Amino acid sequence: MTVFISEDKILEIKNAADIVDVISENVLLKKTGKNYIGLCPFHSEKTPSFTVSPQKQIFYCFGCAAGGNVFSFIMKRDGISFPEAVRMLSRQYGIPIPLQKMSDAQNRRQSEREGLLGVNRHAMEFYHQMLLNPASGEQAAAYLEKRGVQQETIKTFKIGYAPEGWNNLANFFLKKKMPLDTIEKAGLIVERGNKNGFYDRFRNRIIFPIFNLNVDIIGFGGRVMNDDMPKYMNSPETLIYNKSGSLYGLHLAKQTCREKEIAYVAEGYFDLLALHQNGINNSVATLGTSLTSEHVQIIKGLVGKDGNVVLVFDSDDAGIKAALRSIGIFLNAGMNARVMVLPSGYDPDSYLLEFGKASFLKVAEKAQSIMSFLMNALIEKHGLSVEGKIRVVSEMRETLLSIEDRVARSLYIKDLAERLEIEETAVLEKVRDASLRTHGRDERNKFSNHKFSGDDSKNGFPNTVKQRPFYSKWEKLELQIIEMMVQFPTILSEIEERRILGLFEDKRLKSIGQLILSHKDRLDASLADLINLIDEKDQKSIVAAMAIAESKWDYAACLTILARFESLRNKDKKALIKKIKEAEENNDYELLAKLLSEKQKMAVLTEKKKMTLLK
Repeated sequence: MTVFISEDKILEIKNAADIVDVISENVLLKKTGKNYIGLCPFHSEKTPSFTVSPQKQIFYCFGCAAGGNVFSFIMKRDGISFPEAVRMLSRQYGIPIPLQKMSDAQNRRQSEREGLLGVNRHAMEFYHQMLLNPASGEQAAAYLEKRGVQQETIKTFKIGYAPEGWNNLANFFLKKKMPLDTIEKAGLIVERGNKNGFYDRFRNRIIFPIFNLNVDIIGFGGRVMNDDMPKYMNSPETLIYNKSGSLYGLHLAKQTCREKEIAYVAEGYFDLLALHQNGINNSVATLGTSLTSEHVQIIKGLVGKDGNVVLVFDSDDAGIKAALRSIGIFLNAGMNARVMVLPSGYDPDSYLLEFGKASFLKVAEKAQSIMSFLMNALIEKHGLSVEGKIRVVSEMRETLLSIEDRVARSLYIKDLAERLEIEETAVLEKVRDASLRTHGRDERNKFSNHKFSGDDSKNGFPNTVKQRPFYSKWEKLELQIIEMMVQFPTILSEIEERRILGLFEDKRLKSIGQLILSHKDRLDASLADLINLIDEKDQKSIVAAMAIAESKWDYAACLTILARFESLRNKDKKALIKKIKEAEENNDYELLAKLLSEKQKMAVLTEKKKMTLLK
C-alpha cells in the first residue's frame, strides 16, 4: 500500500522542530532584531545574507534565493525528498508517524517520481547486460580491463555500455510498451529536431549509473572510449537528478565515511572506482561540476562537523583553480579540508594502478591544508622574484578576504608574508585595499539577483527567478499583490471579491495567490505550513522572500495598489488599440499580427474575469 504522512502529523513535527535549532547545527547564526543571520550554507559568500525567522519558522537567503521552512532546509541540505525530511525530523524528535492511505492527487505526484526511478532501473539493466554480453560489449569490456576495472567492480557499480546506434534503448522500451515521453523525462532519449520520433542520448559510451543515498538510480554518466568529444556526458537535470547535489559513489561510501569521519573527494568516475578497488571506500566523486555548497553539506552530514575531507586535485592550473573555488565553501561550512598532491602526471586512477594503496595513503597523510596547498602552488607557479611575489599576493588577497574569522585571516596573512619573505603589513595593506574595493560592491550585490520591483523598496520583494526578471509594470504589481496577501491577510477578502487574480498574467504568481486564498482562514499562523503545500522551488522561494521581509502594510495602501493594477490593465488595452490602428495605417503587417495576438490574450483575460463575476 502506498502511504503518506498526514498534514496533522507534519504540523506536529514542524512545531516540535524549531527552525533555529535545526539550522544552527550547520550554520553559525547571530541574532539581529527579531531574526537570525549567518553565512548561507548553500553558496559561498563573505557577507551574511542568510536570514532565519523564529517567529515565522522560515529561512531565506538574499544571495542565492534559497528559502522555505524547516523541511525545505533539510531537503536542500541533505538532497532528500520531503517525506524523507519529515521522517528524519520525526526520528530526531521522537514523534511516531502512523501510515495512512494516499489520496489520488498524492498518488499522481508520487507516481511520476517512482516512474522515473523505474525507468532508470530498466535502463541500468539494459546497459549492464549490453556490457556483459560478449556480442555487444566486447570492445567496452576490453577498454575497462585496460583501465584496470575489475569484474567485481563492474557488478558492484552496475557499470554498463550503451552500444552504437541511434535507437537501441528507445526500441528496448518500446518492446516493454513503456511510454517514450516518460523515457524522455528521464533524460535517456531526445526528441528529433523534426519532432518525428526520438534518439538515444548515450551512444557508444561506458555507462556509470548514479545512485543517491537511498540507492535509487537518479541518473547516468557516459564516457567515450576514444578521443571523441565530449569525453563525458551526464544525464540532464530531471525531477530526480540534480548534479549540484549528487556525488558518484555516495551510496557505497556513506557508512565508511561515518565510521572513519573522513572522506576522499575525487574528480572522475575512474578515480573513484580505483579508490574503491583499493579498499578506500570512504570516497566520492563530483559529476563533471565543481564542488558546490550542497556537496559539502552532504559530506559534512556523513563525516560530522569535526570530520575531515581530503581533496585529490591535480597540482596544475586546473587544480589550483579548483582549490580557489573550494576554499570559501569549506570555510563557510566550518569544515577541515586538505589537498592531497600526487606526483606530476598522475591522478588517483593511474597512481593506484602503478603504486598501490599503501603508497597512496602515505601521500594522503602528507595532505596539506587547503590554504597551505594554495600558497605553495602559487609560489611554485610564479616564483619568488619581485614580480612573482606580487602575483602571488594579488591572487591570494581575495581568498584571504573571504575568511570571516579575523584571527584565522591574520594567521594566514602572517604565514603568507613569511613564505614570501616580505613585511606582513604589505600583505595586510593589499587585503585591506581589496576590502575597500569590494565592500561597497558586496553590499550592492547582496540583493543583486533579487532587485526590489516596487516603487518603494519596503513594499517590494525580490525576483527569485533569475532566468526571467519581472520587467513590466503589471508584473511588478502582481508581485506586490502577492506580497500583501502573504503579509497582510486582512486584504484577502477584497482581492477575492474583486477577482484580482483573474487579471494576473504570471501563472506562477497566480497559482500562489490561489493557494493563499484557499488557505486564508489559517494564513496568519501558518506561513511555514503554506510552504509545505507548494511543489515548485521557485514558488517556495518567492513566498519565503515575501514572508521574511519586514514590510508595513495598511488597508488604504493595499486598496491603492489594487486600484492602480486595475487601472493599468485598462490603460494597456487603450494603448494597444492605438498601436494596432497605427500599424494598419503604416501597412506594417508583421507588427499588426503581433499586436492582434496581444489583444487576443488580453481579451481572454478580460473574458475570464467576466465569467468569474457571473458565478
